[in-house]
Amino acid sequence: MKGLIVRWLINAAALGITGWILKGIQIKGLSSLLIAALVLGLLNAFVRPILLFFTFPLNILTLGLFTFVINALLLLLVSRVVEGFEIDSFWSAFVGAILLSIISLFLSLFVGETGRIRYIHSVRKIWL
Repeated sequence: MKGLIVRWLINAAALGITGWILKGIQIKGLSSLLIAALVLGLLNAFVRPILLFFTFPLNILTLGLFTFVINALLLLLVSRVVEGFEIDSFWSAFVGAILLSIISLFLSLFVGETGRIRYIHSVRKIWL
């Protein structure tokens, strides 16, 4: 359970950073951000696999790049459902989907499966 909450907060942070970077995505308040991250997480868990299944041939033809179109459409759907989370155009959602994926991946590198924060301990030995 802790891992799910941490991942939700990571996705909320990634969504907030994406909204801060892109002019085409506006987030009005912390509650809108958290609700949008929750709705996006639910859509990614339940709707996205179905969409990926039905668009599999198109995904093969585009070498997986059509996945970003699906992610953009899901972002647009979230903007229609959640008040205070607005996306201006499809292209803002498309760039936002790419940026969201990159930021979320980067932030997830520091969190383990159980939600614990990982750290890298580096020790250098000096040989004389």
